[in-house]
Amino acid sequence: MPRPASLLRPLVHRLHAYTPGEQPKVKGLIKLNTNENPYPPSPKVLAAVRAAVDGRLRLYPNPSAEAVRDALARHHGCSPDQIIVGNGSDELLALAVRTFTEPVSEDAPGPVPSRSKVHFFSPSYSLYPVLADTHGAVPQPVPLKPDYSLPSVAELKRGKLWDFKAALTLVTTPNAPSGRGYPTAELDALCRAQKGVVVLDEAYVDFAEENAFELALRHPHVLVSRTFSKAYSLCFQRVGYFVGNVELIAGLHKMRDSYNVNGLGQIAAAATMQDLAYYRRNFARIKATREQLRRELTGLGWEVLPSQTNFLLTRPAQGTAEAWLAALRKRKLLVRWFSSPGLRDWLRITVGTEAEASALLRAVRAIQRAG
Repeated sequence: MPRPASLLRPLVHRLHAYTPGEQPKVKGLIKLNTNENPYPPSPKVLAAVRAAVDGRLRLYPNPSAEAVRDALARHHGCSPDQIIVGNGSDELLALAVRTFTEPVSEDAPGPVPSRSKVHFFSPSYSLYPVLADTHGAVPQPVPLKPDYSLPSVAELKRGKLWDFKAALTLVTTPNAPSGRGYPTAELDALCRAQKGVVVLDEAYVDFAEENAFELALRHPHVLVSRTFSKAYSLCFQRVGYFVGNVELIAGLHKMRDSYNVNGLGQIAAAATMQDLAYYRRNFARIKATREQLRRELTGLGWEVLPSQTNFLLTRPAQGTAEAWLAALRKRKLLVRWFSSPGLRDWLRITVGTEAEASALLRAVRAIQRAG
């Protein structure tokens, strides 16, 4: 009998899986490492989900999440045909790679064709290169500027690393892991210059001062990605969506799995759209806590980058970021540290509740006093 490993495609042997944030099972741990909303879903959403736990569980859900698409269309002022709902925005990002890019042939001579390229800026969402590799497309990261701002179109042309005909361009806006927001005018200039499909990944946009949603309705090759996870407290249900040109959305529908969004997730997302005032109050609380945390950490000598998200990227005043990860964990505070060269000096800290932010600050002061 052949060894099981020999049955895998050669491509699979070369892949490196995406590494999600740690999900520890430690009692009393304050979890500030995966950018979850610290506040629960609306009571109306919880009630809607509880009411749906009945005989419907034996039935298939609506295949295209019709009720969610209708609610989103009313909210965004577009047609339901311009919306596709997915099992989290991650599924839709994977669909975009499969729908818009061609796998590159390993024995093809010459340079990589534009139709096989997936462009994104670095650092950004670390799932992007994994999705490209899994499909057999070619991930092509291009560095952000030292302050994590976007290079201009002119700078991209001078740098000669960017292909304006690339099949797919993924832009995290606001950026993760830096937290930096990008002006719509800058994103518009990039979209106008790009010939392939552009996905503006707005996972954190509800914590930002502006958004680029209008570009998905203005340009036929632009899609905006949104999620119910970060701002709307539904990580557990996995619901995300794309908005854009009807023909692009129709192409994505052809590639998605049947019944790809679970029924309880659909009910939770539709109910969320009926109680947006509740969530907007939480957004305001998170922004206020973010500012307090930024101000206090800066006062303790930490470097804190400006943020338009529900997290902060910060460099400790003393010691290594990896040592701080361990020291905070000993005090039952979990933050995120990245080992990659451009980020290893920084910690990413989710903005939790006011009480969680205070606990973090007490721990930082105590650790610094102890040297």
